[in-house]
Amino acid sequence: MIAEILNILITLVMTAILIRALLSFIVPIMGNQPHPILVSVQDVMIQLTEPILAPLRRVLPTVGAFDLSPMVAIIILIVIQRVIITRL
Repeated sequence: MIAEILNILITLVMTAILIRALLSFIVPIMGNQPHPILVSVQDVMIQLTEPILAPLRRVLPTVGAFDLSPMVAIIILIVIQRVIITRL
């Protein structure tokens, strides 16, 4: 039961990180006036994922204009998810 709940929570966090990463490419492409719903969704995703990504950004090296923290966070979450599922 606990493993299932943690599995769902980790999956939701990974989904939020992916949505944030996708929106970081989509919103700038839309030009000066992106759709307000997209901007609102992006703001929510930033608020949800920033506590996870900010500490990673501090320790990861900068690679040009690319932010590698979402990819590293997802890899860490997958490892945690696999450990939890096998242990519980």
